[in-house]
Amino acid sequence: MSRSIGFDNSKNHICCDCGCKQISILRVHMGCSSCSSGKDGQPKGCKNNGTCGTDGCNKLTVFDWLSNMSLPSGAAPFSCVEIRFKNGRKGFFRNAENLSLSIGDIVATEASPGHDVGIVSLTGELVRIQMKKKKVDLDSDEIKKVYRKASQKDIDIWQKSRDREETMKVRAREIAIRLDLQMKISDIEFQGDGSKATFYYTAEERVDFRQLIKEFAHEFSTRIEMRQVGFRQEAARLGGIGSCGRELCCSTWLTDFRSVNTSAARYQQLSLNPQKLAGQCGKLKCCLNYELDAYIDALNDFPKAETKLYTEKGTAVCQKIDIFKGYLWYAYEGEWMNWHKISTEHAKEIIAANTNKEKVAGLEEFASELLEDTKTDFENVVGQDSLTRFDQPKHSRRRRKNRNKRRNTSKGGGSSEKQTVATNKSKGGNSENKNTGKPKNQRNKRHRSRNRNNDKS
Repeated sequence: MSRSIGFDNSKNHICCDCGCKQISILRVHMGCSSCSSGKDGQPKGCKNNGTCGTDGCNKLTVFDWLSNMSLPSGAAPFSCVEIRFKNGRKGFFRNAENLSLSIGDIVATEASPGHDVGIVSLTGELVRIQMKKKKVDLDSDEIKKVYRKASQKDIDIWQKSRDREETMKVRAREIAIRLDLQMKISDIEFQGDGSKATFYYTAEERVDFRQLIKEFAHEFSTRIEMRQVGFRQEAARLGGIGSCGRELCCSTWLTDFRSVNTSAARYQQLSLNPQKLAGQCGKLKCCLNYELDAYIDALNDFPKAETKLYTEKGTAVCQKIDIFKGYLWYAYEGEWMNWHKISTEHAKEIIAANTNKEKVAGLEEFASELLEDTKTDFENVVGQDSLTRFDQPKHSRRRRKNRNKRRNTSKGGGSSEKQTVATNKSKGGNSENKNTGKPKNQRNKRHRSRNRNNDKS
């Protein structure tokens, strides 16, 4: 980006040692794998200055796989380009001046009123394909023009206006709360020349913001435009991390929002828990529709869950379906705790017999064929495969040393007792009774003190 803009070094913020630069007005940090951190937390960078081919540095980018191919002789390049603005907002503009534009160039485009500033995100024949995909008429007068490549003055004004957005958003929310309006201001986008600010907000009901616009115009001294967006569009603009650990699909590659129903969760045998099925926008996750067609095709091989099986033992009702393994679980009416697992072929066989007004003896004979052999090939005799084998307390060496000391002292204490008794006998009877009690008391005190020390250790 810096090579096509011609910024001073003071205008750039170097985020990688390799040369990748983060422009403060764009607030884009390289997010692809080649720009991740290396050793000691130092960023590596891809040295492509924001136009990398891994499609991970920008929102809703399109990989230009025709960039290395030249046009046939005599063919003129396509006159329209795709330009990206803040938070993934894109538009198609006509290059009426036949400027030599490449991906990453900052240009000044037509706006009403004044001009806007954006970054070229796609050029060439792929723009024609994108316009056809989004049903944009090539000859329409609504397609605006590209005026010129942005000059240093244009970029300075753009930078100043973008720096005001965060403080304005905080102040705008305070004003909306003071006026008691049931709305949420999610984002503010300034026009490139700073003459107009667009406020994006979400609301569940209609909001009368006439007084709000007056206070905004008086507070911010600029032209105000209010634009209401849906909750999904808000999540797509702001971005985030989903419950799967990846970036939101709507902010990276998903461009159209299709309706999602709870029936998609029922087809996929998911629990109807709104906390798990809802995304960051508060609506049902868009990824519920990704594998829905595969589940519907797989369910065509299963009998309907409402179909009951009539046997001689009673009527069986379907309780559970395993789409991947092709099994069904049935339970007799009145015996809801006992489930019998049968395959889809057996279920169809029983239904075919019921249509001919015939009853099967029972589900047990079909379920016995699917009993799994739970016999283990080996027995865990040693205990090496136990998960709690490391949780057993290890006997410390201190206890062993203390035990040895006890034994030695008990032996030594006995010999000392004999010696004291012999000396006491030689001295006399009364003194013998007094002196014989002393070593016993001392020995008891020693044992008590040792036991206390062992308990503390």
